[in-house]
Amino acid sequence: MTILEWLKAATNELADAMFTSPRLDAEIILAHTIKHPRTYLHAHGDESIDERHQEIANARLELRKDHVPIAYIIGHKEFYGRRFFVSPAVLIPRPESEQIIEMLKTLMPSTKPLGDIASKRLVDIGTGSGCIGITAKLEFPELSVGLLDSSRHALTIAEKNIRNFGVEAETIVSDLLDSYPYSPDIVLANLPYVDESWERSPELAHEPAEALYAPNNGLALVYRCIEQSQKRLTSGGLLLLEADTRQLDAIASFANQHEFNEVARDSFTIGLSKR
Repeated sequence: MTILEWLKAATNELADAMFTSPRLDAEIILAHTIKHPRTYLHAHGDESIDERHQEIANARLELRKDHVPIAYIIGHKEFYGRRFFVSPAVLIPRPESEQIIEMLKTLMPSTKPLGDIASKRLVDIGTGSGCIGITAKLEFPELSVGLLDSSRHALTIAEKNIRNFGVEAETIVSDLLDSYPYSPDIVLANLPYVDESWERSPELAHEPAEALYAPNNGLALVYRCIEQSQKRLTSGGLLLLEADTRQLDAIASFANQHEFNEVARDSFTIGLSKR
């Protein structure tokens, strides 16, 4: 079977299963399998696929038809222009989470004198793959960064990404801030905020439930994080939280009752400053 023949057959199978981007999914699977960029497929459509690669590609296609996310199939996902390793132990990085980095850069621009940020501690709670905390470190190398997660398996992936990017960051198994030994100046948190009653895609069934769902309309862990940050954050410290758009007003109200002022807001992110 040639590259073009496999792509046509795989695209048809995914289209019949009502996937929204069948051709793209097929190309990503095959390109990853034969270890070439997607552009190679376009230029070598008449090239034959060896039997072993065809078997692997077919197996990956079956995973995709079962709604396993592409990122888990190929083992990585782009975030803020960089490629991060992922596994089913961590949430797949999402474009909306990049708002946290954009907000951080707005609230703490890199044009500040080095001394203003050199001693600051930043902690990424519920770090998963580490994409948010590691990106913050790459954008602000002077920060002291800690990556926290309650899952040791998740931190294994975060540590793999730390090594891959060659950054310095401490990983700590911790339930929110419980085991973090310092007073942070900046807290970034993409915590579970999905209510189990919400409509959701079949792909979410393959991601770790403990990283997705939370009680109290999805806000239980977010509220705990605000309560802990009230006690632990330095005066004037920043707390940047990802949440669903419809939750932001409730978060702002709760935070205001716990010594925080809202200083920024985007569609999926709210920025708070401790009074």
